[in-house]
Amino acid sequence: MAFNHERIETNALLLIVLTLLTVAVGGLVEIVPLYFQKSTTEPVRGLKPYDALQLAGRDVYIREGCYNCHSQMIRPFRAETLRYGPYSVAGEFVWDHPFQWGSKRTGPDLARVGGRYNDEWHRTHLTNPRDLVPESNMPGYPWLASQTVDGPTMQNHMRALAKVGVPYSEADIAGAPEVVKGRTEMDALIAYLQGLGTTIK
Repeated sequence: MAFNHERIETNALLLIVLTLLTVAVGGLVEIVPLYFQKSTTEPVRGLKPYDALQLAGRDVYIREGCYNCHSQMIRPFRAETLRYGPYSVAGEFVWDHPFQWGSKRTGPDLARVGGRYNDEWHRTHLTNPRDLVPESNMPGYPWLASQTVDGPTMQNHMRALAKVGVPYSEADIAGAPEVVKGRTEMDALIAYLQGLGTTIK
């Protein structure tokens, strides 16, 4: 029995199987080589893993859905680099699990926001964005100022990340409760934002 277009196009199951096989092979051809390129698997010079407070801030960033409106990837186009700074490279994010690259931008890209504004600016912006940017459609997050970060939770999170290759030492993990002691989720989110993009300038 010969394979021909008519047989493939009239047999839905066969068409689905062949389509899935084609997509799987194409995906492997594109993805597997990335695991062997140093630029995608090795950290850029000077990159340090998030401390306990920044890591807690990253958790808040993900929990509150900030990634739905803000990307953390500057594309290698002139318009992007003029507006946001140097384009993003994989080595900046090798220890991010999950990474926050993306294409959705309702709000500005945050890949290089670290150090652009002071902590008080971020605090005001997170409490009520329209106090600083009147046309903003971002909601406020005032409750973050009253929620404290839990030290033992951060220790568990750091241990889990260490198992997947993030270079946390036992001292880093043991000191996590002291780093976040008395700090709010607002403090943590600001610490995370202030660290974004500071390795490459």
